[in-house]
Amino acid sequence: MTATKDIQLLERLASKRDQFFTEIGSAIIGQIDVLDHILVALLCQGHTLLVGVPGLAKTLMIKSLAELLDLKFSRIQFTPDLMPSDITGTDILEENSTTGKREFRFIQGPLFGNIILADEINRTPPKTQSALLEAMQEHRITAAGTTYVLEEPFFVLATQNPIEQEGTYPLPEAQLDRFMFNLMVDYPTREEEVAIVNSTTGNRTHSLKKVISRKDLLAFQNLVRRVPVAPNVVEYAVDLVAATRPDQLETPDFINQWVEWGAGPRASQYLISGAKARAALDGRPSPDIQDVQALVLPVLRHRVLLNFNAESEGMKIDDILRKLLEEKKLS
Repeated sequence: MTATKDIQLLERLASKRDQFFTEIGSAIIGQIDVLDHILVALLCQGHTLLVGVPGLAKTLMIKSLAELLDLKFSRIQFTPDLMPSDITGTDILEENSTTGKREFRFIQGPLFGNIILADEINRTPPKTQSALLEAMQEHRITAAGTTYVLEEPFFVLATQNPIEQEGTYPLPEAQLDRFMFNLMVDYPTREEEVAIVNSTTGNRTHSLKKVISRKDLLAFQNLVRRVPVAPNVVEYAVDLVAATRPDQLETPDFINQWVEWGAGPRASQYLISGAKARAALDGRPSPDIQDVQALVLPVLRHRVLLNFNAESEGMKIDDILRKLLEEKKLS
């Protein structure tokens, strides 16, 4: 990436990132890592799953993001009675005022947006989840036998409550794999919570200004794809993902002991594309191994399936991935 135009675009992206965090900081207190990962996913055209208990500003975070990006925002509240046509759109029969004939007209659903908030995604049945899956994977939907291409950029941010399981439909592995990141939204620190309470119980209102235009975002996404990666960085990502698969030649013993299924090639792809975006956001022309390591948890935690041994011993996926990272640092 030596062209002058790309270097200028790289500098512009780093500047826009600073503006982004300055502006969103007036509405969202804390959660810097989560916001940083969302920005990385956006540049990689990847979808993101946010998991956290109610009241942690997941929805506000996504709405604020949409305001800053000058994109069309749609919110879908997923419920057990939600049908595929409720999100994709439906044909209605109406009378043509000119000819007097009745004809069908397609009414677009909320998926026809740029940033889609899929709120409590695991509360809707598999049939509706499948309609969302097609949109996430293909960037198009099919309704009444007709295929409609969705406008770019198309970015799904889904939320999920990890506590309540009654009346929910766990996401199938195929759909989980379509999410680039699985981000854990944690409680704020004491200082952050004090600031949140002071901010939300007064009479201040937050009006966010646009920071990144649609044209800029598309240019930045193209820029990230052009970022070069050293062969050793790619090989590190591939070897790291391969080490999550049990019964392979280079698999550590603790992976064989605790893991049922490892991550597939899509994990390696996301680690590298995410590392490229992370480097670009910092204004660096190429990523290094540390960029890959920083993305291991959000990329792999929903792609590695633990076995009964791990569950019976109380092992958590994040702890196993951290142990794998430590081993790979030493090797």
